[in-house]
Amino acid sequence: MTAGRAADGGATAAGRGHGATVTAGRAEVCAVVLAAGEGTRLRPLTERLPKALCPVGNVPLLDRALDRLAGLGLVGPGRVAVNACYLGDQVVEHVGGRAHLSVEPGDPLGTAGGVANLREWIAGRGVLVGNADAYLADPDRPPGPDIAALLRDWDGDSVRLLGQPAADPAAPGTFDGHVFTGFSLLPWRLVRELPAGFGDLVRALWRPAEAAGALTVVAYPGTFYDTGTPADYLAANLHAAGGDNLVDPTATVTGRCRAAVIGAGAVVHGDVERAVVWPGATVGPAERLRDAVRAGTVLTVHGTPPTSGRGNI
Repeated sequence: MTAGRAADGGATAAGRGHGATVTAGRAEVCAVVLAAGEGTRLRPLTERLPKALCPVGNVPLLDRALDRLAGLGLVGPGRVAVNACYLGDQVVEHVGGRAHLSVEPGDPLGTAGGVANLREWIAGRGVLVGNADAYLADPDRPPGPDIAALLRDWDGDSVRLLGQPAADPAAPGTFDGHVFTGFSLLPWRLVRELPAGFGDLVRALWRPAEAAGALTVVAYPGTFYDTGTPADYLAANLHAAGGDNLVDPTATVTGRCRAAVIGAGAVVHGDVERAVVWPGATVGPAERLRDAVRAGTVLTVHGTPPTSGRGNI
């Protein structure tokens, strides 16, 4: 593939193979998808699957993140890394050869520790770090170009965060009046200094950069959900379905469905409304599943979604 620019001019790629070079401004960049977390707020769903593999709109969250990176020209184990720990064997099997894998022994190392553990692989490049559990959707741009502004004209020295205006700009956890929406761009000069072991990027890197005047928030215009809670996980699925039913062609549905997401091989004989039925799960003929997620034959996790998400619904 010849050299070219991403769809809205955010990143330049010399190709899409494993050896492709992708730049942001003047700096070469790689990408890390954080997929090692335990997803404790989504239990008991995450006792079956790691959070990164939980499906949203019948697509595993991790695949959504990898597709977004591919839309920027970041593909293959030379340009993309995924970390894994909790139920890590499932993540490793799912990723296969699509990315470099960093398996953390013992407990997860946290967001900063996970990046620090990849220093030798990052090797002097800037790094685009994405949370696997971030659901993003922009009606005007496909995945990849929708976050390309984060990379555009980057100086290779400062920290950038993707964000959306917060309901309370002064609330704890905000950055310049914005909530973080899943992706950050980090310079090598700071990544190489991250300490080994457990740590989080907020304390180790983002807040110090903010205090030094070296952090910028780039606005994300679409919809964002942090899928870490049952309510937000359900809301992200319903958004992906677009208010309609999203039914995998291999599912068997004889019951009534309204605003539902039905996974591959699922069997639905009952009444399903504003709900998610995981792949292979069942809803019996006498059951009514509403504002909930069904996994297997009996596991039901309720999560009444908020009336609106961050961004455009």
